[in-house]
Amino acid sequence: MFWLRNRILNILCLAAFISLFYSFSKLFFNKQLNYIDELELITGEASKLPATWVGTKDVNKDIPILILAGHADSQGLAGSGTPGEAVDKFGFEPMDPDISDELFWNLKLQESIVRIGKMKGLNIRSYVPGNRNIDDANDPRTNWSVGKNFAKTGGYVIEIHFDSYGHYGVGSGLIPPFFEVPNKIDESIAEKFGRFPVLFRGGLGAPRRQIRILEIGKLEGSLEKNLRNSKTRQRTIKFLSNEIVKAFLNGIYRRNVI
Repeated sequence: MFWLRNRILNILCLAAFISLFYSFSKLFFNKQLNYIDELELITGEASKLPATWVGTKDVNKDIPILILAGHADSQGLAGSGTPGEAVDKFGFEPMDPDISDELFWNLKLQESIVRIGKMKGLNIRSYVPGNRNIDDANDPRTNWSVGKNFAKTGGYVIEIHFDSYGHYGVGSGLIPPFFEVPNKIDESIAEKFGRFPVLFRGGLGAPRRQIRILEIGKLEGSLEKNLRNSKTRQRTIKFLSNEIVKAFLNGIYRRNVI
């Protein structure tokens, strides 16, 4: 009987601890934030991996630009995108139960970048697969297939991502195309967000198809809190989108757009 009472007491103590931890984590993420409008402070550290490439190739001012949302065709499959620190570590509900939190934010950024880019006069568009679960990477409906065909016609293709949290991720930065000389848009984005080596993880599928990958930052900390908090969400999305569009303009015209 004494053993049983101790066991029950231990279970109750553990339950109380878990409840307090959960309440603290909710407060940590949902408390009012002082909004930060400095890119490095929002996105966190950039990739520190050795990367020696420099984007020197000129681009036409009317170059077609295609924005892809990373993992838009791989939900429910391996490689669906990071759930983020809030969901995976602190037990928050996903932003949308049908997709990863990374894809949720990728789609928000994609839409905002295209909208702002068009307002700034860029020849820019997006593609969103109608099917979220395409298990064949070479299916003509995938990001990779559409992006590869777009790049073949001389277009600039970039896929938006958020990196994994904690030690699973690397940080912000651009992964350039595999078989193409990086251009001045690539250089402009890398100057702003950082750069990954061309052969990151042996050469990823998107860069091998001439699709750049932009890691906005790790989905954790201030970045994720500013995205999740309803009071700062739209401002954060708009700020990040503006920074990306300014990088496009700086690369095309080689001027300091502020």
